[in-house]
Amino acid sequence: MSHWSLHTWKRDGRSLRRAVPALAVLAALLTTSAGVAAGAAGAVERDVLGSGGLTQVELSAFEGDASVRSLTASALRDAGSVPGVRQVVGDYSSVLYAEEHGTYDLTSHTLTPGDDLPVREGAIPAELGPKDVVLPATAQGTDFAPLLGRTVSFGYTQASGAASGTTDVIELRIVALYDPSWQADGPGVAYLAEDTAAFLAAARAGVDAEAYREKEGAQSAVVVVEHQRQVAAVTQALQDDGFSASAVSDRVRNLPGLFGVADLAMRVGVLLLAVGALGLGAVRASDSARARLGQFAVLRILGTGQPELRRILLGEALLSGGVAGLVGAVAGTGLSVALVGPLSDVLGLPITVADALPGPAWAAAALVLPAAGLAAGTLLGSREVLRRDPYLTARAHT
Repeated sequence: MSHWSLHTWKRDGRSLRRAVPALAVLAALLTTSAGVAAGAAGAVERDVLGSGGLTQVELSAFEGDASVRSLTASALRDAGSVPGVRQVVGDYSSVLYAEEHGTYDLTSHTLTPGDDLPVREGAIPAELGPKDVVLPATAQGTDFAPLLGRTVSFGYTQASGAASGTTDVIELRIVALYDPSWQADGPGVAYLAEDTAAFLAAARAGVDAEAYREKEGAQSAVVVVEHQRQVAAVTQALQDDGFSASAVSDRVRNLPGLFGVADLAMRVGVLLLAVGALGLGAVRASDSARARLGQFAVLRILGTGQPELRRILLGEALLSGGVAGLVGAVAGTGLSVALVGPLSDVLGLPITVADALPGPAWAAAALVLPAAGLAAGTLLGSREVLRRDPYLTARAHT
């Protein structure tokens, strides 16, 4: 890079440094989205690994979709008979109400092998008993810590008709409390044994538990596979049998909500940054060279060749792109780190500062693409202007 490049880049307001702000914004957006997606992937991957997710398959039931097999009791038995399957646990949902303490109502779910609750107090047994319940430490203004280890009366709905029902009572022992910020199934969830969860769902529907499980079925289920290497074959076998089945580990690649958008933005951002740098380089280089035609003409007359002038512009492009990439990468990384707390709340899983740092490849893209694109655009954009006759140009500017 010619020393003239640094001189003109700093002193001349018509140099290519005018491209720095726009490119810095693009680089910052790319780096921020890369950090957000990386943070989500890291948190979800830890959750998957922590819950044994690499050996699990999720089954879903889509209401009204005839192409997807319902998760009835017989269907779950069929799933359990697939070679390589060790366990199948169905998830049934209902609601538990406050009967004696507080004014809460908690959505109830089955505690499945896919749930890796961050326990604050107490301990979750290897298998929940029919009278055990795991609650958030706090929910809807109620602190459950004083009730840990005690048997508490909860209300639940016992339907008696199409639009009528009564409140009945079930006594459950609170065996553990988890961090309420963990909201994989939503806020304020009570986790129960499968049979208990099915009983409450059936009561709410006004039918017998066995009839409910056979007719309505679970809303989802977790299939535990004997070994990780069998997951793909089991998933395919379940899909062939009509189930909506997907490996739990796929959650790392199919991030939810905001994080899926960030992952897409990261990939689109690379393309936009490259195309934007190329286009901006061509336009800015052409404008810059045209604005300095008089200067360049004098330099040409004094013996400076076109290659040297191109090197000056190319040096300005590399400086501008490098500064834009560095500023954008630092700003984007800082923003993604600053978003760690809010994004942890959105995902319901803890994201660390290290998680939120963009990967080396994405950071390199943010640093290199502005300079590379601007340099390529400069070579294209300045070609026509520098071909003009220097003597005619100098005469026109005198």
